[in-house]
Amino acid sequence: MDQLELNPLEKRRLARILSQTKSIALIGASNRPERASYDVMQYLLTHGFDVHPVNPQLAGAVILGKTCVSSLEELEQVDLINVFRRGEFAAQITLEAIAHNAQCLWLQEGVTSTVAAESAREEELDYVEDICIKKVHKLLMHSAN
Repeated sequence: MDQLELNPLEKRRLARILSQTKSIALIGASNRPERASYDVMQYLLTHGFDVHPVNPQLAGAVILGKTCVSSLEELEQVDLINVFRRGEFAAQITLEAIAHNAQCLWLQEGVTSTVAAESAREEELDYVEDICIKKVHKLLMHSAN
């Protein structure tokens, strides 16, 4: 999905979410520059977001100047949880996002979960799935210019 197209209502909703977001937990962070999660983390950091890498296999490692933690429980409040994990993990991550009082759960491009969507809806948690936060941000920045 190189050319991202959003209807005006969805564009406004995503713009609101991003404008209210200061801190992001990036679940499934990688220390490998060729990975999408690394690229997205780098992009978000350069655009002023406070990004916290989360990956139990890399806990303690420094990724793009940020120390990776093993779980959300190790972080202070974050506004948005950006997920780079397969859909089967999304339902549990949604419960963790709710417990963490996040404002939004954002599943990256290619990641979907009916159960996660329903849980988020029940708890009135902003929910986005199957779309890249970097692509959305770029589109919205371009639209603003």
